Amino acid sequence: MAARDPEATKARIFEAAVAEFARHGIAGARIDRIAAEAKANKQLIYAYFGNKAELFSQVLGRRMVDLAAAVPVDPDDIEGWMDRLMDYHAAHPELLRLLYWEGIEYGTAELPDETERQNHYARKVAAVQDGQDRGVITDAIPARDLLFLLVALVNWATVVPQMRRILVGGADDDRERLRASIREAARRLTARQAP
Repeated sequence: MAARDPEATKARIFEAAVAEFARHGIAGARIDRIAAEAKANKQLIYAYFGNKAELFSQVLGRRMVDLAAAVPVDPDDIEGWMDRLMDYHAAHPELLRLLYWEGIEYGTAELPDETERQNHYARKVAAVQDGQDRGVITDAIPARDLLFLLVALVNWATVVPQMRRILVGGADDDRERLRASIREAARRLTARQAP
């Protein structure tokens, strides 16, 4: 009989939950499918992660922490940061799908992990504010609004790939042109105005 490895089981459950929630959202996800994909007992999912909403919050929270660690906000290199964000989302499209599903489920209502989320974004806003305070990017737009606008520039193409394909085109050259346009838009949005 093989020895139980709780950490390996948790990791399998977590990855199965990422795929399930990204594909079906919170309401459409099924614990039975997560358990089957993870080759784990359903009761273990509840024991390790709580109910379905708690599991979703943990999945999304960890994916957001992964992004923050992999691609920190860099006001000193906005265009490079845009490139790194686009690359990250191309490699990990599930994160934006999870955020989109969360938006559908909760709308403007308070999130179960609202405090943690506010803290997560506060660190990113602080990085933008620091860039503004040092004069490397414009302070004409409040830091939190500027961060929101920059993230929206990057995220929308991944969230609505059908719109990107129809409007921009689906060839590699089209995607590269869009990347360059996003970098240029970000550069212009953050540029300091001449006195």
